[in-house]
Amino acid sequence: MSCAGRILIYGGKGALGSSCVSLFKSKNYWVGSIDLMPNEQADANVVVKPSESWLNQEDEVLKGVESIIGGEKLDAVLCVAGGWAGGNAASKEFIKNADMMWKQSVWTSSIAAALAAKYLKEGGIVTLPGAAPCVGGTAGMMGYGMAKAAVHQLVKSLASKGSGLPANSSAVAILPVTLDTPMNRKFMSEADFTTWTPLEFVAELFFKWTSDGSTRPENGSLVKLVTKEGNTALQNV
Repeated sequence: MSCAGRILIYGGKGALGSSCVSLFKSKNYWVGSIDLMPNEQADANVVVKPSESWLNQEDEVLKGVESIIGGEKLDAVLCVAGGWAGGNAASKEFIKNADMMWKQSVWTSSIAAALAAKYLKEGGIVTLPGAAPCVGGTAGMMGYGMAKAAVHQLVKSLASKGSGLPANSSAVAILPVTLDTPMNRKFMSEADFTTWTPLEFVAELFFKWTSDGSTRPENGSLVKLVTKEGNTALQNV
């Protein structure tokens, strides 16, 4: 049976990535995953070794992707890779954490953008992971804020004329406040979970944007996910 479409998920073994793999597989999509570990549900995996070099990581990922998709084009490149670390300018771990955030967010989003330029179909979509708090100052998590602000800027650039993306394609960032992940529940067990965005909502949103271009926000949008009492609304920043 032919597949409904083909997508690549950067960060496909994490909490959100795994939710996206499951949903797209249920919709008969071919799904490739890029992560530090394989996702057994995916049709193919590119397993990336942690690297001290951005160039080495790019080379490893691009070669891996070429080997799993061959000459096929993709309907979507969904980057959901990232992490979190705190610290202000006086923190002992400030530069260490900022470096880690850059690797986890900016390296991955930049490589995802390069993959989109090379493998997206005309009219395809690339999504990158922003963060709602990082539209403004983030004194308690400076490295995280800088990295996510760079991702926001990258989306704007990808949506601009001459970005290198295929014709009529879209670049969008989602800006959650807090995602409802097992790790977040573990470390913030006293929080109000009704204000956290369910992973299934994000996966369904990505599916809608991938399968029906008319539902997408404007190219270059930074889409804030605002969840109250278990209901999530979209706000363009």
